[in-house]
Amino acid sequence: MADKRDYYEVLGVSKTASDADIKKAFRVLAKKYHPDMNPGDKEAEAKFKEAQEAYAVLSDPEKRKQYDQFGHAAFDGGAGGGGFDFSGMDMGDIFGDIFGDFFGGGSRRRSNDGPMKGQNLRTSVRITFEEAIFGCEKEIEMVLKDECKNCHGTGARPGTSPETCPKCGGKGKVVFTQQSFFGTVQNVQTCPDCGGKGKVVRDKCPDCRGTGYIASKKKIKVSIPAGIDNGQSVRIREKGEPGLNGGPRGDLLVEVVVSRHPVFQRQDMNIYSTVPITFAQAALGGEVRIKTVDGDVLYEVKAGTQTDTRIRLKGKGVPSLRNKAVRGDHYVTLVVQVPTGLSAEAKEALRQFDEATGGSLNRTGAQNGAASSDKEKPKKRKGFMDKIKESLDDI
Repeated sequence: MADKRDYYEVLGVSKTASDADIKKAFRVLAKKYHPDMNPGDKEAEAKFKEAQEAYAVLSDPEKRKQYDQFGHAAFDGGAGGGGFDFSGMDMGDIFGDIFGDFFGGGSRRRSNDGPMKGQNLRTSVRITFEEAIFGCEKEIEMVLKDECKNCHGTGARPGTSPETCPKCGGKGKVVFTQQSFFGTVQNVQTCPDCGGKGKVVRDKCPDCRGTGYIASKKKIKVSIPAGIDNGQSVRIREKGEPGLNGGPRGDLLVEVVVSRHPVFQRQDMNIYSTVPITFAQAALGGEVRIKTVDGDVLYEVKAGTQTDTRIRLKGKGVPSLRNKAVRGDHYVTLVVQVPTGLSAEAKEALRQFDEATGGSLNRTGAQNGAASSDKEKPKKRKGFMDKIKESLDDI
């Protein structure tokens, strides 16, 4: 007995731990050290046996009381010199919760005789970029199940009723035994005959064929909120699968797919776009028409604007999902377009402008002494720019 560790220490709980705390601690250790999880690991096998022994004592109020008073000596000589006989101990709730997959059951089981919410359904809907910004109403078509009007959801032919499942006795669960390293352990799984319902239908309803439900196509209106983004979902309450045993229907989750826009890009609550401007507009300034989700706006470009200049249109972005009064901004990148297909007159005007501003387009004229003096350049510049603008506007 002197070599045994304290049972509370084994489970990692205090001596004042509640029954729930003890059970929770054993679940953790059982999952970690169970032989099925650690095949061939003798150390894990020993730790599992130690935890199982500790739980066998501390989970029993009477044994725990004796252990708290006398320690390991309280069980000296019992069941093979301090060991325990697990053949009569029901650990189905423990191993059924954790190791159901190994023993033929599912994961954690819950009572099936009470109301249960139905499963959620999922679908998607495609909307335009503008619809995502301002919100919209869409109508989708779904196949939904409704309670069969002929049998009122029982699945049995009118005049008959579902019978108590003979395999599980109406409990929806069956107990079976699993031979482990330490004896026979009882486990619990969903009844395979009734599927956990506790009832079986012998004479099935001809309309629903025993399912209790009739499937049909239905049109459902979906309200898409302003500001929703691609990949987000709208939840429609109680438009999913019917509940069980009088439980509520599940929900319908509609994923929103936003189509790409040819001009706009979105990032969070902001919108981005690129607007081309002419060389004359960049050099001289002037109005440029910019497309936004709210319609076209006129923006005054400053003289001398360089290409890739970014401007901000405040409040022209995406509305907040939480507060429609709050909107992001629209950022526009101005790109100066280099003119192509110039007329002879336009080319000559550009050469004269380049000369007047100290450029080198008309190098031949400069070499022949045809360039204007520095005093003449400021006077010529405006006239050249007017000619250039007129020439470019005609292109």
